[in-house]
Amino acid sequence: MVEVELSQLPFTLLDEEGRDYVRRGVDLAYFDRDEIILETGQAGESMFLIHKGEVAEIDPTLPASSARIGHYTAGDLFGAISILNGKSRYRFQAEQESLCYIMPKALFMQLCRHYPDFENFFKQTLSHKTRLLSEKRAEGGVTMAGFMLAKVSECMREPLLMEATADIASAVAQLNDSHADSLLVNTHGKHGMVTKTDLLNGLVLGNCTNATPVEEVAHFSLVTVTPDQYLFEALVLMTRHKVARVVVVEQEALKGVVELTDVLSYFSSRSYVVSLQIEQANDLDALATASHRTPELVKALMAQGVKLRFAMDLLAALNGRIMSKAWSFTVDEAHHNDSCMMVMGSEGRGEQILKTDQDNGLILADDTQWPDVAEQMQTLTKTLIQLGYPPCPGNIMVSNPEWVGTVSQWKKNIVKWASARDGDSLMKLAILLDAHAVGGNPTLLESVREELFERCSRDELLLSYFARTALRFSTPLTLFGSLKKPQHGIDIKKGGIFPIVHGVRTMALERRIKATSTLDRLDALATDGRLDRRFADDLGEALALFTELRLKQQLQELDGASDTRTNRVVVQELSSLERDLLREAMHIVKDFKQRLSHRYHLEYS
Repeated sequence: MVEVELSQLPFTLLDEEGRDYVRRGVDLAYFDRDEIILETGQAGESMFLIHKGEVAEIDPTLPASSARIGHYTAGDLFGAISILNGKSRYRFQAEQESLCYIMPKALFMQLCRHYPDFENFFKQTLSHKTRLLSEKRAEGGVTMAGFMLAKVSECMREPLLMEATADIASAVAQLNDSHADSLLVNTHGKHGMVTKTDLLNGLVLGNCTNATPVEEVAHFSLVTVTPDQYLFEALVLMTRHKVARVVVVEQEALKGVVELTDVLSYFSSRSYVVSLQIEQANDLDALATASHRTPELVKALMAQGVKLRFAMDLLAALNGRIMSKAWSFTVDEAHHNDSCMMVMGSEGRGEQILKTDQDNGLILADDTQWPDVAEQMQTLTKTLIQLGYPPCPGNIMVSNPEWVGTVSQWKKNIVKWASARDGDSLMKLAILLDAHAVGGNPTLLESVREELFERCSRDELLLSYFARTALRFSTPLTLFGSLKKPQHGIDIKKGGIFPIVHGVRTMALERRIKATSTLDRLDALATDGRLDRRFADDLGEALALFTELRLKQQLQELDGASDTRTNRVVVQELSSLERDLLREAMHIVKDFKQRLSHRYHLEYS
């Protein structure tokens, strides 16, 4: 029996009996430097697992300068696809003396028959492989995984429904009998909601009587979910929309109501309920305490393998509520309707999981009278620093008068920046394009955004200048298509994250897409037909992988476990599967940059 390391994917998809078959069935073979292990067109008779050495994957149909399309090192697999396809599409050649475990075709096919997940591993796309990686990381703990996988149907109440013409006295009686806090009302096929608070305000402050119809105090803008959605998503929606309940609907039929108190009770033993602390914070000290707990939540989510998009959505919603509360604590209520605080950059896109530098600005209605606005914005910046958001080195903050202006002033800035087309102006347009309202009146931002689309979306020359920035940093692949492996690591932000984010942002500007999240923009571009759906999905998975690897590094820094290299990932420290995924993701980035270059004629610039 050969002793072989089987603790990595895809062997973890086998049970102990299957792994024992592997140990008994594989052999160890030596290959000399430059020896061809598997030739193009050769029948696939074995799968190879590298124990020591390096193997190149070569496409003989390409010129010698670009024929080397893959690079495999210790722990990497090759040859499986050749077995499944019947013959090898490429040549595999030892680049140095190599030792490989060899699994015969008969054993490989036997494992595929008995273990479908093992077979599927070799047929899946990047998105499926990254899901497997997340699941593997989740092993050893089910608390947070259970938290993330719970469905809305597990925590919803039966809907209480009454006609909107019923009186308030009847509504109060039904709520008391049912021990509920809210009920749904029906009027002409349209549903609304009334809560105990609505009834109390109507009777005490709204000049209502017991005989007043409940529709007078009901509200009809409902936030809805489906029974099959994750309960986690319902919590995100409640946080984002500042509501305490959502209505469960399936194919336009009422199914139930999910109350915030029930959700938090369900999750209370399963996670850090930071959102509850944020909602209950009545002063700055309490809000700061809750805000400083978000890294704990991030660590818990990542330790249990939670899908990164869920984590980003939750943290974006929580950060939005923190900033919204900071705004309400700092800014006089009299100015809330004629001003809008916006966050920009990664915070505006909802892609900053750990707190980073402030990027924010203020939009004022044209007729606003606010003499001490500068003073209050200085206070707001200091408040955000106290909450854990460091000042922006570029001074893109509400405390800087350059980032405070009326709607008309912002529109004039857009015209000026679009005309100048220099680096600083393009950077400001990009930042503004990602803006998301967190305080005050969001319609002011929408007015500014419409001007940005109107001035820029049809300007081909501007779009060309704008897109060129996505090609600013090289993709960290060697001439032969393998990952670069500098000892200090590769810059994952410059090499992977930024080209996707800015390239997608450029396409979103052209198509006047209002979504600010890169993943939402990708969905919109695929729906619009500007990107193939599968390629858009792969770009999204590549972005998630880069962000997760970067976050893993940042969390180590929080623990003081490594040097400061926030955006750098050392390839040599990654697992075999992570290296494989990273290499595949970088090739997707390279492909995307080529598409951008073609679309915006950057090859001529």
